[in-house]
Amino acid sequence: MSVCHALGAEDRGVISQRDTYFNVGRGGLKLREESPGSPHLIQFERADESEERLSSYRLIEAHDGAGLRAALTAALGVCDLVVKRRRLWVWQDVRIHLDEVEGLGSFIELEAVASPKSDLTREYRLVAQLRDAFGITDDRLCATGYAQQLRSTTRLQGL
Repeated sequence: MSVCHALGAEDRGVISQRDTYFNVGRGGLKLREESPGSPHLIQFERADESEERLSSYRLIEAHDGAGLRAALTAALGVCDLVVKRRRLWVWQDVRIHLDEVEGLGSFIELEAVASPKSDLTREYRLVAQLRDAFGITDDRLCATGYAQQLRSTTRLQGL
């Protein structure tokens, strides 16, 4: 957090999140229930690479998270569940997530939000600046998201 303060990032507080991932044929689909906040469905496409990666997504607000979770579970089945505590900071259109993920530990996630017309030059530059500030080297990058990491950890524990 001291790096966030030194950068002049805005502290947006702590968010408790529960992400339920559903079985789909392409990309990903998760229901995020969070407090504070309202539930929303997120459909996404993201490459599993251990470098900065482009993620395309759609957010759909949901008024009845529990009902939607029950309907999607019945129709598609659940493949993963990720529970985390997220401290959110914002610096120059980049969301800095300081995450405590149940069953995995502590992580930092940098999410530069780009407009549809952006060539991404500015966003990559800002992320590079933050990586330098936090000392995030290439060997510390994760190629997969939390759900897949939890799945791998669970599989290893079962051996």
